[in-house]
Amino acid sequence: MSELQDRIQRHLDALVGSGAESGVQVAVYQHAALIVDAVAGTADVATGRPLTSGTPIFSFSTGKNVSATLAHLLVARGFLDVDSPVTDLWPEFGVHGKATATLRHVLTHTVGLPAMPREITPRELPDWSRVCESLAAAEPCWRPGAAVGYHSYTFGYLVGELARRATGRPMHELLREWITAPLGLDGQLYFAAPEQALPGLARLEQRPWPPGPDDEDAILAPWESRPSADFGNSSEILRADIPSVGIATAHGLAAMYDAVLQGTLVDPARLAQLSAPAFEGTDQVFGTPARMALGVPIGRIGAPAEENSVAFGWPGGGGSYAYADPARGIAFALTKTRLVPDFDTVLSVTAILADHLAAPR
Repeated sequence: MSELQDRIQRHLDALVGSGAESGVQVAVYQHAALIVDAVAGTADVATGRPLTSGTPIFSFSTGKNVSATLAHLLVARGFLDVDSPVTDLWPEFGVHGKATATLRHVLTHTVGLPAMPREITPRELPDWSRVCESLAAAEPCWRPGAAVGYHSYTFGYLVGELARRATGRPMHELLREWITAPLGLDGQLYFAAPEQALPGLARLEQRPWPPGPDDEDAILAPWESRPSADFGNSSEILRADIPSVGIATAHGLAAMYDAVLQGTLVDPARLAQLSAPAFEGTDQVFGTPARMALGVPIGRIGAPAEENSVAFGWPGGGGSYAYADPARGIAFALTKTRLVPDFDTVLSVTAILADHLAAPR
């Protein structure tokens, strides 16, 4: 066992032992080598079923890492063009001033549809056609390309509907054919988990959440901004193709991003687009600075302010995270079963990794 593997494993064991976490997976690749594959705790606190590195966990927006990667594969294979109008494939989308929207706007979260139309609730999410019809008919919050704002659930449907119209295939099939099967990751990354896989998934639990502001004018509905264990344990949601969120092992996410870094999935020019700024501004949903590449935010959670990072990747509501760092050859992922309103566990683990990388060799 390497020193880094041992340090992270002991840290996860301590987090679970103290009750801070119930189940955690961490996987790290560096230059195509798996240097950490650590796991601690249970997959289901009610039964005591142990968590393994192969147990998939519903990890909310870490799934955007997968859908963004698929978007780049769609462009690389000639199915989509970053700057072509959305209406070339989806004519109905052009109403209410959205005719200028492009895939670039979708990928940079600048298309102007950060929230689901109010008639769409979690109950409707499995109905792909209904959700996409509502998005096509919706009025944007801003002119496409004029501002940035986190597209919590709309992102996956916008990418996925363009993918469906371009290829005739849903996102869960493209994921299996283009990523999991070629990389040997079947059973580790899912949109729309098959019925037979459901018993093997982890069960989420939730720490009490501090009350949020009672603001009827908030852009996102509460269910879009606050992860729920009930949502992530629902068999209807788990079986639905909702490519803004995803089911994953930490190993599956890290292996996918390592394949991106190694050129197995994308060529060097496309990798450069994953870490190059495409839009910068103030996020209209959260009021925080946003620095977006095509499909992913740039920067690493917890990185020093002075670090000019080329790392990219999405966190997930409840405390999961995956990122790739081309400068260091690192692909990192952390998934967990307990939903919390912070990223303390991510920060503690990435601090161990950063200390290891900084140590003289």
